[in-house]
Amino acid sequence: MAKLSLMIINMKIFAERFLELRKEKKVSQAKAAKELDVSASIVCYWETNRSEPTIVNLEKIAKYFGVSTDYLLGLED
Repeated sequence: MAKLSLMIINMKIFAERFLELRKEKKVSQAKAAKELDVSASIVCYWETNRSEPTIVNLEKIAKYFGVSTDYLLGLED
């Protein structure tokens, strides 16, 4: 149960950090989606914590924003 709670918390942090990084980079959801090769609706779902990225997409996101996957998941600041 604790593992599930940690994952839920991490995904909330992911949603917040993804949105923050996208705004810092000053790109629209559509542009981020195109750069990451996903649909704009997926980006919206990530930002609103309605969906979580696959491992492959998590790696793409980290490279795109120049951060670690650990940072995206809230495992480091």
